[in-house]
Amino acid sequence: MIHIVAPGRRAVALYRNPAYSPNQHRSNDTLILDVTVARLAARGWGIERADEGDIAAGRVPASDWYLNMCQGPAASEALALAVGPDAVLVNAPRSVLNCHRHRMAPALKAAGVPFPETEVISSNDDPAAAAWRIADGDSTALIWVKRGDVHAQTSDDVLRVTMDEVAAVVTAFRARGIERVALQRHVPGPVIKFYAVNRGRFFRWFVTASTPLAAPPDERRLQQVVFAAADALGLEVFGGDVVLQAPDAPVLVDINDWPSFAPCRHDAAEAIASYVDAQVPRGERS
Repeated sequence: MIHIVAPGRRAVALYRNPAYSPNQHRSNDTLILDVTVARLAARGWGIERADEGDIAAGRVPASDWYLNMCQGPAASEALALAVGPDAVLVNAPRSVLNCHRHRMAPALKAAGVPFPETEVISSNDDPAAAAWRIADGDSTALIWVKRGDVHAQTSDDVLRVTMDEVAAVVTAFRARGIERVALQRHVPGPVIKFYAVNRGRFFRWFVTASTPLAAPPDERRLQQVVFAAADALGLEVFGGDVVLQAPDAPVLVDINDWPSFAPCRHDAAEAIASYVDAQVPRGERS
């Protein structure tokens, strides 16, 4: 049910298909949108809820504002066609589609974002030549094999393997119906997870438990890389992973639209709600 509290303050919250929220992310992805909705309601917004399955089927509620966690191509394409030209979507369907790896890798390379050597191939192709190019002829290199479309749906969608194992893993991807596969050279170093909103409105980073830091990152340089990637893809609410080759040498290895913000959910929801609310034209504020 839609509760219109004030002119210009009616939005639709679009919840992600559980298929794109594996394991513990399922509840966390729901919670970040729930908390954001609550923060907006406290600011006088009326919010309607819809599921990604409804959007993919073309059942898109009419609104001028959308909080968009849909991640699949069907929903993104349907949403882009259904909304009016003046609608505000956070994130826009185009930016969501840009996060699919077959689009992400060339876009980040073109923008000059530090990103590992990556090639996206058909799962029907022999991956040997691409793997050797990525490894630069190093037979001891480790390669990440990732589905080349949407983000991981199971733990088998992102695997680190040796050069000798690449072909068998790509064959297994093909057997599961995955048509595009991204091959990415492994970058050694501690991994940092980051969460962000717009151009620095919110930014947090966390070290993964398995890779402690010898020294903290140069946060100015870290934010430069992260927000350059977001600009290249058109993202407003996003998160991802960076490998620190040195404190001032971050390498982005993944970025995704509207993550769960699990370690900082309430602060992030407040920042997202504030960002959305600030975009309402002054003349429409109650």
